[in-house]
Amino acid sequence: MSRARLELLQWFGLFGGALAWTVQHVVGYGISDAGCSVAGTQWDLDVAALQTALALAAGTVVVLAWAAAFLAYRETRVVDEYAPGPSGRIRFFAQAALLGNVLFLVIVVLDGVSSVYHLPCRPS
Repeated sequence: MSRARLELLQWFGLFGGALAWTVQHVVGYGISDAGCSVAGTQWDLDVAALQTALALAAGTVVVLAWAAAFLAYRETRVVDEYAPGPSGRIRFFAQAALLGNVLFLVIVVLDGVSSVYHLPCRPS
């Protein structure tokens, strides 16, 4: 695999999960806010369905980022742990992304479950 492709996989693996969770959190806040507003009640938004779809989309991106990090890690398996230059950096960031994306997947799941389970304007 070419070095340019490995670097692309490395950067997507490193930042893809974080960006997916950030988008999920910000857009999810907007969905919840719109669902509780007067305009949202006129639109008849199904907040739980939108939050679930958003969580599934973000979870898919996190899994894809983990797979990209895994591919970069696997392609650099012959590189020494402390190797200088681009190969060592790709391996190091791929290792960091493998752990980070597991954590971001847990955060995405918890954010999605909590946004569906605890709707702030649910009638009592």
